[in-house]
Amino acid sequence: MSSGTPPPAERLRNSLLAALPPEDLAWLRPNLRPVELPFDKTLYPADGALDAVLFIESGMVSLLATLEGGDQVEVGLAGREGLVGLPLLFGDNRSVTEARVQMEGTALRLGAAALGTAMRESAAFRSLLLRYALAFQAQVTLTAACNARHPIEQRLARWLLSARDRADSDEFPITHEFMSMMLGVRRPGVSLAAGVLQKAGLIRYARGRMQVTDQPGLEAASCECYHAVRREFTRLLGGSGRAPPG
Repeated sequence: MSSGTPPPAERLRNSLLAALPPEDLAWLRPNLRPVELPFDKTLYPADGALDAVLFIESGMVSLLATLEGGDQVEVGLAGREGLVGLPLLFGDNRSVTEARVQMEGTALRLGAAALGTAMRESAAFRSLLLRYALAFQAQVTLTAACNARHPIEQRLARWLLSARDRADSDEFPITHEFMSMMLGVRRPGVSLAAGVLQKAGLIRYARGRMQVTDQPGLEAASCECYHAVRREFTRLLGGSGRAPPG
């Protein structure tokens, strides 16, 4: 990952950083370093050591749980509404999940020591990050419930809406392999579910590219979990000025 000069405040795209009071942001900015997020890069492995948080500016990162047999399942995702490296907020430098880039993009890196100092010195920064942690916990909780109880087509619709929110575009890259990992089902099940949504005119999928062609229709085809997560992000982080993710 490359590093360089932190961007001017007016160019910040991360919702958490953009929501900070100017004086808090002014202290943080010299400690922020831009980094690239290449597609499929593992930012940190499960049980790997964490030395920084990454405030995502563009792209999307998936948090993956790895089972004993090697199977992986997505349990959470983050885009420019948040960050990765949550354990560091609570003084822990290990994560039970792997963080892997699923849409290439960029982020701003804040080292663990600077993070700790900022959280001690700034009540606004500390409160904002803890509220994000609660919102992310709600996302993970509802994802678990959704994957356990809802039909594959509804789960796929929910995830595609969430991915679209973070891509800021109706079209984005995605593979059958990752859709299978995200849903926790085998590839034939993913193909069948995608086929149902495509036949209904809600999406178009070809050669690793997904296009949402009818967002209202896709929302209607999704379960309630998409809007439930958005409501929780709005409740906890509504002051960020960004539309919350699903």
